[in-house]
Amino acid sequence: MKVLITPRGYARYGTEAQKRLESLGLELDINDTGAPLSTDVFKEKAKQADAIIVGVDQIDADLIDACPNLKIIVKFGVGTDNIDVAYCQRKGIYVERCIGTNANAVAEYTIGMLFNCARTLSTNVSDVKKGEWKKPTGVELYNKTIGIIGFGHIGKLVANMANGIGMHVQVYDAFPIPLEVLKSCKAKQCTFPDLLQTSDYITIHVPLTKETTGLIGMEELKTMKESAILVNASRGGIVKDKDALEALKYKGIKAYAADVFEDEPPTKEGWQQELLALDSFYLTAHIGSRSQESEINTVNRATDILYNFFSSQQ
Repeated sequence: MKVLITPRGYARYGTEAQKRLESLGLELDINDTGAPLSTDVFKEKAKQADAIIVGVDQIDADLIDACPNLKIIVKFGVGTDNIDVAYCQRKGIYVERCIGTNANAVAEYTIGMLFNCARTLSTNVSDVKKGEWKKPTGVELYNKTIGIIGFGHIGKLVANMANGIGMHVQVYDAFPIPLEVLKSCKAKQCTFPDLLQTSDYITIHVPLTKETTGLIGMEELKTMKESAILVNASRGGIVKDKDALEALKYKGIKAYAADVFEDEPPTKEGWQQELLALDSFYLTAHIGSRSQESEINTVNRATDILYNFFSSQQ
């Protein structure tokens, strides 16, 4: 049995974990190049695999059809938008996720970006490095209202961290939230329009699905406060980036921070470069989940999933 492992985090932190898989007689092909595999190399390696631990590599119907031995795919993380899950189900291929292993890292990133945007920290650091000595006046998070879109594991962690700062927490989720959960997180559930209109800070923690694609576009941005700060540490495509550019240019919102983008990395297209040039737009290279702790957690969870799967077949 051959296992293809593409995430760089596994090569970095999985030395002990891989011994568990090898103890089952599995042959591991681990990407230890320090760089993502090219599409062609990934496809050639995948053709021989019985199992794949995958990061951001695309697994579509064509690739699945080229993998006659494939039995299980484990996403090194949570979002499966790069995997054709429905087609896998039709082909009898299991798809598993490492739920919760990076939730704290993403929640901390989100809160960090709130502070960054509120006080223009990274912009001011850049100014000082360029020899400028500007002293912008920011705003505080204390006593402000945070609106959390999506109240799963990450959303709850963000709520608890926001409570510690002294923020007022309101949440929106497509599903009813038990009262005891709201009470434990000191949060109130509200409608999507109410959250957009009344929140000082808005954070997004939903998967990319047919329903959430384009969830926040110009219509939604126009309903936000002009002083609102939006943070998307979820998936590119949930916020319409081109609409965000217009909202920032014409002061529809104060700032937008994203760890994700519709095109990753951004292209040289004019409007994308214009957005990147704005001081009110902050983009990081999809690093929200990348902490040492979360990488180790994900390595261990992915290994557990495969170990249990192949152990049950022996």
